Amino acid sequence: MMPTLQDGPPADEAGASAILIHGRGASASSMLHLAEAIDVSGVHYRAPEAPTRSWYPNSFLAPLEANEPGIENGLATIQSTIDALRDEGVDEHRIFLIGFSQGACLASEFVARHPRRYGGVVVLSGGLIGNVQRRDADPPDDKGFEYQGSLMDTPVFVGCSDVDAHVPVERVHKTAGVLGELGGDVDLRIYEGVGHTVNDDELKAVRQMLRTASDG
Repeated sequence: MMPTLQDGPPADEAGASAILIHGRGASASSMLHLAEAIDVSGVHYRAPEAPTRSWYPNSFLAPLEANEPGIENGLATIQSTIDALRDEGVDEHRIFLIGFSQGACLASEFVARHPRRYGGVVVLSGGLIGNVQRRDADPPDDKGFEYQGSLMDTPVFVGCSDVDAHVPVERVHKTAGVLGELGGDVDLRIYEGVGHTVNDDELKAVRQMLRTASDG
């Protein structure tokens, strides 16, 4: 069992709870550093860590089977973290999912597969993985995005560079479109030439989302 780190007030006393999902080669502690940069008091943070610090072995654009069972295990980790928060008295509409890179891919895929009203979803430098392997597609490893249900106006922030070496901007637009079709209230921001990182404008947007929830 890999560690899940926590910070902030107890979950049942916090205005909001945020699950922080790290990227490839990073760690739970690195996401708590991100929480420090977001700098919102009254939020309970919970950061799981992947085995070997990687949720799945290949690019999220690879054929689905090339990244299993990593993707399913990562999604199960998010579910178990949500379940633990619910057991502590936290309603899902007060739970945020915040992911960077691999973590952003898992966060967006999780809410697309399990749509309901969340506190918010933050997708930083990542995108949907796709839940269906389309064997008849051209190219043959293209992904399908066949989801059902509603996010019920969940606030969704999607931010990425237009030149991210790991995340094609077309997939970012696809992600924002799908989450919007599922009923998310999507704020999509594409940044010119900034690379694979989290920038100040993204931190400001996430800060505002969490402040709105924690103050409410």
